[in-house]
Amino acid sequence: MAMALRCFRHLPSLLHRSRLAALRGPPRAPPGCPALLPSGCSHCGHRMLPSRQLATKKAKGKGQSQARVNISAALVEDIINLEETSEDMQAVVEALKEDFSRNLSVRTSPGALDHIIVVTKDGKFPLNQLGQISQKSPQLLIVNMASFPESTAAATKAIRESGMNLNPEADGTIIRVPVPKVTREHRESLAKLAKQSTNKSKEALRKVRSKSVNQVKKFKNKVSEDTIWLLEKQIQQMADSAAAEMDKLLAAKTKELLG
Repeated sequence: MAMALRCFRHLPSLLHRSRLAALRGPPRAPPGCPALLPSGCSHCGHRMLPSRQLATKKAKGKGQSQARVNISAALVEDIINLEETSEDMQAVVEALKEDFSRNLSVRTSPGALDHIIVVTKDGKFPLNQLGQISQKSPQLLIVNMASFPESTAAATKAIRESGMNLNPEADGTIIRVPVPKVTREHRESLAKLAKQSTNKSKEALRKVRSKSVNQVKKFKNKVSEDTIWLLEKQIQQMADSAAAEMDKLLAAKTKELLG
């Protein structure tokens, strides 16, 4: 009974605060703005980007992750094209996937030679545009250069320097490419190449991130510091996500190569 009386004693003040909050109403628009929308004023372009939230000690503790930033691309399209940034980063990831698939395989097949670049006096061309590639046996690939006999020597050199551990032999317009046995040493060599390719891709990813951050910084005198900070954080999150995808690709490829 005593506890109930103590709670009842605080009820009038709570009702008073609730009444004041109701009288205040929703946030008012800035001077000159006829309406304030959650995403900003459609008449004057007034932005309502969220303020920076400083992490507390508790949020920074072990096992505590800070909230992700997710700014609407349309809201900042006059500062930076976030969709284009995302596409550029994903293009780097896709290029790594293609490199893994095309050049880093334990089994050498005719398709593995298709995109080896051959440097000729007329320019650079994929091998499959200059010669007909076929597999005569599991241990031997054949490249017929009859259509472009003058490029036979260049094609032989390109195959040898492709990094695929191949030692081609030219006989007239025919290039014979013995397929090496899959040794542990060869597998480890391919795994190292996969790591090198991933590092190069991450460097390309950092260039995309830096380019986008520099684009945002051009507006530091036109928008708030918090807006710049939030955009930089979102760009970094996008880069981190792409890098994490690359790490997963590398882990899967390394497992495939080493067995």
